[in-house]
Amino acid sequence: MTLEKLNNSSTEEFIAALGRIFEHSPWVPEAVVQMRPFSSVDRLHGAMVAAVEKAGQVAQLQLIRAHPDLAGKAARQGSLTAESTSEQKGAGLDRLTDNEFEEFHRLNNAYQSRFGFPFILSVRGHDKHSIMAAFRQRLSHNAGEEVAEALRQIALIARFRLHDLIA
Repeated sequence: MTLEKLNNSSTEEFIAALGRIFEHSPWVPEAVVQMRPFSSVDRLHGAMVAAVEKAGQVAQLQLIRAHPDLAGKAARQGSLTAESTSEQKGAGLDRLTDNEFEEFHRLNNAYQSRFGFPFILSVRGHDKHSIMAAFRQRLSHNAGEEVAEALRQIALIARFRLHDLIA
C-alpha cells in the first residue's frame, strides 16, 4: 500500500489497513484518521504514538496487555497475529528447544507476576539469547519504568509494521 492510497482511503479502509499496527487496538488509527493527509510514514507514526500517549493510563495498559507473551503458548498453538508470528519467527523464537521454551515460560510468568502485563520487546535485531538477557535485566525495573519501556517498545514495533505495510 502507498501512503497516498492510505491518505485517500475511506475512514473504514484506513482503520482496517492500520488496525493491526498496534496489537489488537484499532482505536489507535481511529484516533488519527481525521488528521489526514500524512506527509510521511514517520508523521503518521508520530501521530499514532501521540494518540497512545494522550489516551491515558487505562487505555495504555489495555494496549500493553493486548500483546502476546514472547515464545508463549499462543505462539506454540499458532494463534498469534500474522505480524507477531513473523516478528517472533524472525528472532528464532519458533525454533526453541524444550528447555529454552521452559525458560521463556518461566520468565514470562515471573514478569507477568511482577508487573501484571506481558514482557514486550521489539524483537527485530534480537535473537533468543538477547531477548532472555533483556527479560532478566528488565525484571529488576519498577512498574513505572516497565510501563514506559513497554510503550516505547510498542512504538518501535509499530514503526517497523508501518514501514513494512506502506511502500
